[in-house]
Amino acid sequence: MVMVVLSPSLQSFPPAEAIKSSNPDGYLRLPSQIRAVNSISRFSFRKASAFRNAEECSSIDRRILGKTGVCDPLLVHVAITLDLEYLRGSIAAVHSILQHSSCPDNIFFHFLVSETNLETLVRSTFPQLKFKMYFFDPEKVRGLISTSVRQALEQPLNYARNYLADLLEPCVRRVIYLDSDLVLVDDIRKLWTTTLGSKTIGAPEYCHANFTKYFTSNFWSNKRFSSTFAGRNPCYFNTGVMVIDLVKWRRFGYTKRIEKWMEIQKSERIYELGSLPPFLLVFAGHVAPIEHRWNQHGLGGDNVRGSCRDLHPGPVSLLHWSGSGKPWLRLDSKQPCQLDFLWAPYDLYGNST
Repeated sequence: MVMVVLSPSLQSFPPAEAIKSSNPDGYLRLPSQIRAVNSISRFSFRKASAFRNAEECSSIDRRILGKTGVCDPLLVHVAITLDLEYLRGSIAAVHSILQHSSCPDNIFFHFLVSETNLETLVRSTFPQLKFKMYFFDPEKVRGLISTSVRQALEQPLNYARNYLADLLEPCVRRVIYLDSDLVLVDDIRKLWTTTLGSKTIGAPEYCHANFTKYFTSNFWSNKRFSSTFAGRNPCYFNTGVMVIDLVKWRRFGYTKRIEKWMEIQKSERIYELGSLPPFLLVFAGHVAPIEHRWNQHGLGGDNVRGSCRDLHPGPVSLLHWSGSGKPWLRLDSKQPCQLDFLWAPYDLYGNST
């Protein structure tokens, strides 16, 4: 008899860890995992080209530093979710990061998943990739999630970013979190070396946006809630691109602070937009500003029509299809926006070009 014990909250696991059984492949399959295998089988990705470090990359012998693997101090850490609905986008994002990195061998990917059988797919697509998968139990946040303006925003895996400090190893002191609907066209090390100063997170801020619209009239009319921004100069920022100091996050317990606002939302209805407002409540006005080039967001159009958008003025290092329109869906439907053709070269799905 084999007994499976899963944490009621969340857990991370090395790729090699699994529970043996008498199945032909040697692993025990739960019913939900069997369904996931059938869903994943519809994906077929081409193998990416091999990417190697340039000569200028650090050649320090890691054995001298005394740390290898995920704790290697020379690594750039990137966290991305792998969700079946956005898997094609996630693979394209990884591909774009590797293609434009001067030191791709020094990048370590932390994949947040709610399915435990994606390692083979990732490994066959990126044979040399340094990565680890972390299981995020949807039940951890299911009771905290309230309805949103888009059903996609209610998916539990959207909230996994709140728990990076718990999921990732304590030796990982900083991480770049990226959404699945973006591509980089610049070296990610430039983003990695962003100075955060005393701040816990860094992100491009958009102070011209109407900040009040992210919260309900109930929030603004209740001084108990609205006073949270007293003494702050809060600006909108998009949580799809963030540099996070995990040491400070753990020290000040920001996960619990975010959860507290989600609990209030369940009873008071103080916002409408899923996982973004709790971040604004905790961090807006306390964000280390990053150049806008690192999040040319909104390319997915609005939440109603999914209309085409243009780039913001200025240089571009990262293209982000936030919004309801995703480039792979529009390209497949033969109704692409012009900027979707900038995403296409990183697409490794099927026979795509």
